[in-house]
Amino acid sequence: MPTVHLTHEDFKEKIFDYDTEKEWKYNGSLPAIIDFYADWCGPCKSIAPALEELSNEYADKLIIYKVDTDKEEQLSAMFGIQSIPTLLFIPMEGSPMVQRGALPKHTLKQVIEDRLIVNAEQ
Repeated sequence: MPTVHLTHEDFKEKIFDYDTEKEWKYNGSLPAIIDFYADWCGPCKSIAPALEELSNEYADKLIIYKVDTDKEEQLSAMFGIQSIPTLLFIPMEGSPMVQRGALPKHTLKQVIEDRLIVNAEQ
C-alpha cells in the first residue's frame, strides 16, 4: 500500500477529530506514521523512499500518511511542527510519539516493530 496524503479534513476523519474531541482518541483501524514534510526539504526527500518501502512491507499492519506542511499549515501548527521532517508514530492505544529529523530505515523499522505493531497485536 503506498503512502497516503492527508488533508486536515482527512486527518479529522481518519486520525483524530480535534474539533469535537478534547482528549486524544485515534480513529484508525491500524497503527500509523504521519510524515510531516515539504517538497523542497532535502532530508524529507531522503526518507521518502524508505517510508514507501515500509508502507509496502507492512501493508496489512500499518498505514503511513504524509502531510505537506506548506499546504496544511493548520495541521502543522496544531502539532507544533517547526522542523521537517517530523514523524508522528501513532499506536492503537496510548499517545502518539513525535520524532524530529530523518531516521534511517532500520531505525524506523525498529520503532514500528517495538512500538506500533507489537502493541497492535496484543
